[in-house]
Amino acid sequence: MSTATVAASRAGLSAKQLGWAGVVLGAIAWYITLPPLLVRTPLPSMVLGLAAVAAGVASVRGGDLRLGRGAVFAGFVGVIGAVVATKSGEANLEKVFVWSALLAATLRFATPLLFGALGGIMSERSGVINVGLEGMMLMGAFFGIFGADATGSWFLGMLIGLAAGGVLGFVHAVFSIALRADQVVSGVAVNFLAAGITGYVFIAHYGDQGTPGEVPSVPTVTLPVIKDLGFFGEAIGQMSLLTWMALLLVPLMALYLYRTPGGLRLRSVGEKPRAADSVGIAVGRTRYLAVVASGSLAGLGGVYLSVALVHSFNEGMTAGRGFIALAVVIFGGWRPYGALAGACLFGFSSAVAQRLPAFSESLAVLFQALPYVLVLIVVAGLIGRSRPPAAIGVPYVKE
Repeated sequence: MSTATVAASRAGLSAKQLGWAGVVLGAIAWYITLPPLLVRTPLPSMVLGLAAVAAGVASVRGGDLRLGRGAVFAGFVGVIGAVVATKSGEANLEKVFVWSALLAATLRFATPLLFGALGGIMSERSGVINVGLEGMMLMGAFFGIFGADATGSWFLGMLIGLAAGGVLGFVHAVFSIALRADQVVSGVAVNFLAAGITGYVFIAHYGDQGTPGEVPSVPTVTLPVIKDLGFFGEAIGQMSLLTWMALLLVPLMALYLYRTPGGLRLRSVGEKPRAADSVGIAVGRTRYLAVVASGSLAGLGGVYLSVALVHSFNEGMTAGRGFIALAVVIFGGWRPYGALAGACLFGFSSAVAQRLPAFSESLAVLFQALPYVLVLIVVAGLIGRSRPPAAIGVPYVKE
């Protein structure tokens, strides 16, 4: 056993506790070089980074490979980030790392990803892979603002966008469940179908003028007391109603999946469909409902983009967010709270990328690739380590 492992065992720390300690130390290693602390030498960060790596190695040796490797990665990232920060000008750091603004932007960017990821969890927990989240989100984005424009009501527009995502989810369900097509191919086809439908109707209805500027928008919720509390007021004092809905859906979905008979049935058809069928659970119907619900939730993510965030629609405006949401599902281990953590992680990377051009305008386009690079790193690191539902991607044939 290593010295770190022996010391940990004497202190009574488990492998999981060591892993989390390493992650926290890696984060602190970077944080102390950023505002408001602004430590201008990388030496303390290097010490903390080495401690994070040691804790990660001890965690791996203790049996927690995933968290231990994450701690080692956090240690290296913390040191690299600290070195870069100490070489940067204080004025630029203070312009980029305004923590209240970063938290507000993180939640804005995380909201559509969270809706999409929760939809992905619903579908994949039932055993149906949903690569079509991108297309369902795009349908929600267009038909949400189209409906709000046509009816003069953001609420009706939201319902129309939600229904549009659900309809596309139903199409995916028919091919995946009834026709037993390859679920990945069906999801890719759904994405192309959504791009074609939204692009055609958008041009046919709005032409070169684009969506009008006076379309009703989802209201912002202002918290009376919190809005005056400095940091918290700037971060969460005024947020979109859909952002609050997305956050509220996380505990509600966790409650549904793990504390209700319906959630148990949903998970059972994703794990052991034949056993579920043998006790009278309708596997096909359960999967249909889950995939349609998945499309509706992804559609809400699209509605947020067009009706709440941007207040307009452009062709292909989801820009890969549906695929990032799919990565969030994997990152979160097919669990709602894990999806929330993953959505906030990618939301934070997007928020930072948006502000990094303060360092270099010429590298602004390169900075925008940061969230997608993070997706590749996370997914590559989780391949073979995350355990999906046992029957995912396998069509069920009733005997």
